[in-house]
Amino acid sequence: MPAREAGEVFGPRMTLFADVLSVGLATAVACLPLLTAPAALSTACAVLRGAREDRPATAGRYFVLLRRRLRTGDFVVGALAAAGVLLLAADLALARAGLPGGSAFAVIAACIGACAMVTGLRACARPESLTDWRTALRRAGRDCVGDLGGSGLVLLAVATAALCAWMLVPLAFLAPGPLALALTAVDVRRDVEFIP
Repeated sequence: MPAREAGEVFGPRMTLFADVLSVGLATAVACLPLLTAPAALSTACAVLRGAREDRPATAGRYFVLLRRRLRTGDFVVGALAAAGVLLLAADLALARAGLPGGSAFAVIAACIGACAMVTGLRACARPESLTDWRTALRRAGRDCVGDLGGSGLVLLAVATAALCAWMLVPLAFLAPGPLALALTAVDVRRDVEFIP
């Protein structure tokens, strides 16, 4: 880790922390239309992945990349993600309504929803998501099965982000940055560990 340069107040670790928070805030703003949420998170992961190669991880670079990459496929993926969340919420509401077998169905629906969420989040972390969502989703599905530890880490990252947002609501606007960093770290660690 490089040492502080003359006149630098904070070291490189604090700079990365500040960059993650600024990218998180930019991602929260970009997610507000909801249909742009997958593209926004994917762009955040790409910006943070670039920090390994000494590219700036700033909100300005984030918005430049997001504007350059938004295309019809990103909105389709956003619409599918929103439809999946609504379908899961409707299924869980019906299960709570007292239907026979509702509690077993709720558990199954929650497991399917968690698997779909992990696959979608891992797809956002894949570099292919910038240009080809199908390839990113296919490879993310393979990663979920082949790297159960990484999938567990993604679930823990989501739970941590949700807990932070629940405990202090203003943190919800910063949570996408650490979440994107966690997703990127899970994806990058596969390259480092040489997991088949």
